[in-house]
Amino acid sequence: MSGDETKKYLFGEKLRTVRERKHLTLKSVAQRANVSESLVSQIERNKVSPAIDTLLAIADALDISLEFLFEEYSRRRPVSVIHREERRKINEEDVVYEELSDPFSGNGEHSFESYTIRIPAGSRTHRGNYGHLGKEMGLIVRGKGILHYGNKEIPLQEGDSVTFNAGAPHTLENTGAEELSALWIVAPAQKFNA
Repeated sequence: MSGDETKKYLFGEKLRTVRERKHLTLKSVAQRANVSESLVSQIERNKVSPAIDTLLAIADALDISLEFLFEEYSRRRPVSVIHREERRKINEEDVVYEELSDPFSGNGEHSFESYTIRIPAGSRTHRGNYGHLGKEMGLIVRGKGILHYGNKEIPLQEGDSVTFNAGAPHTLENTGAEELSALWIVAPAQKFNA
């Protein structure tokens, strides 16, 4: 098998295995999918790559999901590593955000970002005076503070976590005498997605 062939995702064997386990003939699957028996056979033998509508029809005929068909492909996606010394940082006045995940490794709808936030005593995040699409989750790693969420004030201390819809204005204020350190996850990616 050449290098180019190993890069292609071949799911024909999976289709054939499902068809045989369900005791279906090539002809019956072809009729259900409204395609030729020859085409189903060629797809099962990885001789042709079907158009997406054909693949959807065959998957529907076999009562399987595309997630099942492509699960190995999903596992082959590269692993993203950000070494400590390579992490991007954003300074907003005296608050420091340090990137932990690569927001570009997502596919848009399912993208997310994670970062640490370090807020000096008596300060707060500055850019959350507006809302945005998505959700956020935070974990207070060290210190204590208040999450200002819309017109609510939610006290948080070390070990507390918070999850919220990011549509309302929100800021995190350090109310302690030491630096507040937090781990934050945002979906879809916002801050480091530029």
